[in-house]
Amino acid sequence: MSDTQTAITDQQRRISLIAILVVFMLGALDMTILSTATPTIVADLNGLELYAWVTTAYMLSSTVLVPIFGKLGDMYGRKRILLWGISIFLAGSVLCGMSGEFGDLPLLGDGMMQLIIFRAVKGVGGAALFTSAIGIVADLYPPMKRAKFMGLFGAIFALASLIGPTIGGLLTDHASGVWFGHPIAGWRWVFYANLPLGLIALYMVAKKMPTLNSHQGGKIDYLGASLLLLVFIPFLLALTWGGNRYAWDSAQLLGMFALSAVSLIAFIAVESRTPDAVMPLDLFKSRVFVFANLSSFILGMAFMGAVMFMPLYMQVVLGVDATGSGFAMLPLMGGLMFTSILSGRLVSKSGKYKAYMVGGVIILVAGVYLLTRLDASSTLTQLNIAMVVVGLGLGPSQSLINLIVQSAFPIAKIGVATSSTQFFRQVGNTVGVAIFGAVMVSSLATELPRQLPQMAGSGASMNMSQAQSSAMNPQAVQDMVRARFDAYAPTVEQAFAGDRSAASEVVGNPLLPDEFKAPLVEYLGSKSDSAVPNAQRYLAAYHDSIDAQVETAVTTIQQGTRTAFSNAITSMFSASLWICLIGLLITAFIPVISLGAHGEREAQA
Repeated sequence: MSDTQTAITDQQRRISLIAILVVFMLGALDMTILSTATPTIVADLNGLELYAWVTTAYMLSSTVLVPIFGKLGDMYGRKRILLWGISIFLAGSVLCGMSGEFGDLPLLGDGMMQLIIFRAVKGVGGAALFTSAIGIVADLYPPMKRAKFMGLFGAIFALASLIGPTIGGLLTDHASGVWFGHPIAGWRWVFYANLPLGLIALYMVAKKMPTLNSHQGGKIDYLGASLLLLVFIPFLLALTWGGNRYAWDSAQLLGMFALSAVSLIAFIAVESRTPDAVMPLDLFKSRVFVFANLSSFILGMAFMGAVMFMPLYMQVVLGVDATGSGFAMLPLMGGLMFTSILSGRLVSKSGKYKAYMVGGVIILVAGVYLLTRLDASSTLTQLNIAMVVVGLGLGPSQSLINLIVQSAFPIAKIGVATSSTQFFRQVGNTVGVAIFGAVMVSSLATELPRQLPQMAGSGASMNMSQAQSSAMNPQAVQDMVRARFDAYAPTVEQAFAGDRSAASEVVGNPLLPDEFKAPLVEYLGSKSDSAVPNAQRYLAAYHDSIDAQVETAVTTIQQGTRTAFSNAITSMFSASLWICLIGLLITAFIPVISLGAHGEREAQA
């Protein structure tokens, strides 16, 4: 045991481990409970174009701060940082639940912008929470025992992933009600639900956990942390806006990429000269660290692509409600839980991890390939099969990456090594959400006009948020189409009364059937200025057929919208497949080391 640690008993270890498991469940549950609620949230707040930023804002703030909290944990004790992290996390949860409740707010903007900002606040707490929790395990147990407990943490994450989407769906669909005379949407309880478990975690850490590592000195590398922000914020904004708000070769995007590149060069220069660097560059001398974190980065991208956008596919394309999509996520999370626990236990017995890592990524590639074969006519059974395979492939990486990296360094560097690994995983998550979100939005901008030419041809417009709402709310589409037909009736009557301008407009409207427009075409070809022959009969037939026309138009709009979303989301999975293949290649190069080597040397010392 290191001289930076106080002696702790087996009972204290058990209590501390339970406390950490509760903390880990809190953070993991928050990440998964939101997945099935997000489509309803962005529909309610009218912000589909910013769909990915509900997750990106959280991941960005937590990602950049992970190395800082890792360093703070080494300096001032991980217990103290963990308490601050839980407190900030709970405050952010309350603020997220209140997003949009009071309309537009100064500086904060509308409800969607409020949610994004408060998610960033919550991410600050999440960074301290996860980094400290994983670091404390290294304080408690030697490497070979860590393998079993890392598998347990993977199982906790998988359990949260198993129940989180279902709870999120149930709260979204059934928790709406009036409290103290004020209506509260069900999705808001997805955020408020963090409070009971969070308060329990706060109590257990404050009262039951001993101080595991004492003050080690040093200082915070604020310049390095600031440069890290300048590396990733412009880069992620450029990925999000590319091909959507700005062209890829626009001055704005090229400037952002240039700022990110220059900041990266400056960051490397600063870190190479700073004794207390936020991310010590000597970590990169370890091939284990480099390849394990590259693998974690790539697989983190794949994981967020599957978890964040799958509920959108289920709710918009397959017509499953939030509760149903929560249950439909069980195959993915069940597969992840199974292989996470199994690989952790097998590695704890044998000390060999390479085959499980590579085998997991091969299975992941097969699962993502199955996702690319989905379309608007796919069934929930086909989706479930693909999700089981994806979950089985993701499991080993969830439990083994931290173990491998921690085993490559002495205990004095475990805090910064663990936080750096968490950093790269979250960078992968954040970049994955940004890239996949940009691909989906860009594809959707192309697919909607292609699949709904009737809407474009009639002069009607449907933005992405409206398209999402129309797919998720058939009654709203029917009301919209009915209102449009009712509003168009005077134009039809003018056309049959002999108004050639109105007749031309009606003939050019693709939403109306050709047999109805035929007498108007014939009339426009004549030189008569009188009313269309048999106008009253045609008008009566028009009014009698409105119900059928409305049903036809609604069916066309819904089918086109679902096809557009299906094509956009599967194009995103196609991009993910190539990323997974790169991840397979990188994982194959992770060096093989003895998991107990550093722990044994520390014990002998």
